[in-house]
Amino acid sequence: MAETLTWSLSGSATLIALVVGYLFGSIPFGIILTKLAGGPDLRSIGSGNIGATNVLRTGNRKLAAATLVGDMLKGTVAVLVAWHWLGGPQAALAAAIGAFLGHLFPVWIGFRGGKGVATYLGVLIGVNGWIALAFAAIWLAVAWLSRYSSLSALTASVLTPLLLWFVAGMHQAALVMAVLTLLLWVMHRTNISRLLAGSEGKIGQKG
Repeated sequence: MAETLTWSLSGSATLIALVVGYLFGSIPFGIILTKLAGGPDLRSIGSGNIGATNVLRTGNRKLAAATLVGDMLKGTVAVLVAWHWLGGPQAALAAAIGAFLGHLFPVWIGFRGGKGVATYLGVLIGVNGWIALAFAAIWLAVAWLSRYSSLSALTASVLTPLLLWFVAGMHQAALVMAVLTLLLWVMHRTNISRLLAGSEGKIGQKG
């Protein structure tokens, strides 16, 4: 798969894959799992975000971990379903875009979703597992050095398209992930402002 992924916006299968990817990505696991566990509506606490970080603010680490896995796997599943059943490489990359947009702007909850890190990693697993491992390694290294979760995600994401282009030789996939990286940075604009101001919270820091 890694050697053959290419991108084309032509064809009904690609459009269907985009929509299917969006529907996968728009599943708000944070809200669903928190409600099933009897917790509060995530949109009413903390940052109002539906991702694992805000779930962690409920004090339930296992629930946060489950949300992280769910948000990640919905991206992976979307890409793999599109690859195998909706048209191959073109459809896979369309589904990657759709899943990421679905997480950021889920139709079911007023288009107010998460910031996309877990789903970004999830679609990357579907595109190239080795580069996904590199993403995780970069995230861990930056987190260990800086203690900033946001900086770790931003750094890993900006390096991902470069790794896909120069290491994996997946030029079209690199362009798609570059677009997703730009969107991820836009969604983290408040974090970037706090990083520049020196007020961003660190991993393990008490509020």
